[in-house]
Amino acid sequence: MSGPLEDVRRIVVLRANALGDYLVAEPALRALRARYPGARITLIGSPWQPGFLDQRPGPVDDVWVLPRVDGLAGQPAQAPPAELLPEFRARVVAARPDLAVQLHGGGAAANPLVLSFGARVTVGLRAPGAAPLDRSVAYRYYQHEVARYLEVVGLVGATPLGTDPHLELTEADHAEARAALPPDDGTPLVALHPGVSDPRRRWPTAGFAQVAEALVDQGARVLLTGAPADAELTAEIAGSTRAPVIDLTGRTGLGGLGAVYRRCAVVVGVDTGPLHLARAVGVPTVTVFWCGNAINAAPAGRARDRVLMSWTLRCPECGAPCHGDLYPLRGLGEGCRHPRSFVAEVHPDEVIDETLDLLKDRTEVPV
Repeated sequence: MSGPLEDVRRIVVLRANALGDYLVAEPALRALRARYPGARITLIGSPWQPGFLDQRPGPVDDVWVLPRVDGLAGQPAQAPPAELLPEFRARVVAARPDLAVQLHGGGAAANPLVLSFGARVTVGLRAPGAAPLDRSVAYRYYQHEVARYLEVVGLVGATPLGTDPHLELTEADHAEARAALPPDDGTPLVALHPGVSDPRRRWPTAGFAQVAEALVDQGARVLLTGAPADAELTAEIAGSTRAPVIDLTGRTGLGGLGAVYRRCAVVVGVDTGPLHLARAVGVPTVTVFWCGNAINAAPAGRARDRVLMSWTLRCPECGAPCHGDLYPLRGLGEGCRHPRSFVAEVHPDEVIDETLDLLKDRTEVPV
């Protein structure tokens, strides 16, 4: 914790990656907003973020989409071309930021970028060898992401208002959910979300099918959710279970998906952005994690959220270790990248038991 800055009118924050990445940084952004209520906070972000965050109450005033930066991990494929980066830098410099905050990794590529914005003060993460900022927190991979970013904003006096990510839903989100969902008949809804960007974090579809059957047997109505790219996975689940399921794959945007989850008693899935979204709108979750990722991203409480972990520490195909300090679950530099699930050992009965336990204790949530 360091002292706050004086006369801060413009803040820029670098966090240009995916949905879950934004949500684990939201408590830090909220703390920054509370410390500097009169400042304009601009997120230096990704192409999906303006449509998602514009007109949505929250800590960010606006989003400027960052062009492709060489070496900056996690940028979506849709980022504008790198040729636009000099013009983008000039735009940020012209805004004359008082504070630039780096919440995007260890800083090998991010710190030089943030320094080029011309801010009066720079703060952020710094791994060994990264360019120094005015104030920094040592970057080590194994740290919970929420705590990591709260430490960074603490460098400028921002104290936590809470550690759970939070997302406001709009009337447009709720209207989208109403259009996608069947009429409410009082039956508890449970959403299953099988999709994930890294196949090594994917839980087998057969497990989801067993969960769906057990939930329907206990009187729940089961939804399948996913992006359009997940359609093959959700179709496989729907086709391999005797339970009737409602497939909402690709039928809502992110805000609408949050509103769908808000109507659910529980959301079940793997370590991916939509599960962070469910938690951010206040819905209980059951999540299958690889143990290394659980250190960084699993929810801390167990009253509302249940975590089931796989302890696989070597590639199921070739035996290469997957627990290095720099690249957990990505091989060790020259290590393997076999697309085999590292979480398949989690038994469906474990997921079913935790989900039914949350359903048993559920309370009705007005929408």
